[in-house]
Formats: sequence, C-alpha cells, structure tokens
Amino acid sequence: MTPNTPHPPTGYADGTGLTARDAMHAPGPQVEDYMTVDVAMSVLIGARVPHLLLQDEDGRCAGLVTRAQLSAHRGGGWYGNRTRLRDIPLDRGPFTSSVAVLSEAEDAMRDRTLDVSPVIDEHGYALGVLALTP
Repeated sequence: MTPNTPHPPTGYADGTGLTARDAMHAPGPQVEDYMTVDVAMSVLIGARVPHLLLQDEDGRCAGLVTRAQLSAHRGGGWYGNRTRLRDIPLDRGPFTSSVAVLSEAEDAMRDRTLDVSPVIDEHGYALGVLALTP
C-alpha cells in the first residue's frame, strides 16, 4: 500500500506561479444556508472555528459567515429566532477559483476587503478557504 502524500505546490520557490489551491486551508464546517442564525452560532461556537461555509440546496458554496456577522444580526431589532442564514446579508461571491493565481486572488480579496474567501472548484463546490495574512 502506497501512502497518500500531498502534491507539492505547483509554483516556484519565490512564490510565483502559486494558485489559490496551493495556499488554501481546509474548509472547516459547512452548513446549509437554510439553517437558522441561532443554530449556526451554536455550531460555530461548538466547533471553535472563526467561520462557517454555507451550502445551497445543491451543496454548492453559497457564502461564508463569521461569528461577528452572526452576532451583529442577532442583536438587530428586526432579528427573530427563525431568521435563516440565507436571509441575512453576506458576501455571496464571486468566490476564489482554485486555479486563480495566488497574487491575483489576494489582490481581489483586498479590493473587496475580505480577510477570508471560499476557494471553489469549477462546479462551485467549496474545496477550502484562502485567508490573507497580515
């Protein structure tokens, strides 16, 4: 039996030629976008993660939500305990393509003031997340 070894990055030692897939992290918990805000907050806290990836009814990436975003919506005057994740304003894309050149993907994230972005395949399924480092 051959051990499953990760593929080396496709870029060069100086960092050029790297793609978003080369730099992404594991996606972490993924939840359905019809989940309520309260349940999503419980999942986020229980999993001890900074964000959750959202999936639509087909399992494709529908967004990313952070604890700060959930907390802000729970504190709003219009909030109800049946509010669904799909009903709150979130970044719904465009998301980072797994084949995007890393430097261009990071520039796009900075332009949109995103600290983290879902990395998706050609069909829209989340493969991981790309996070900017300070």
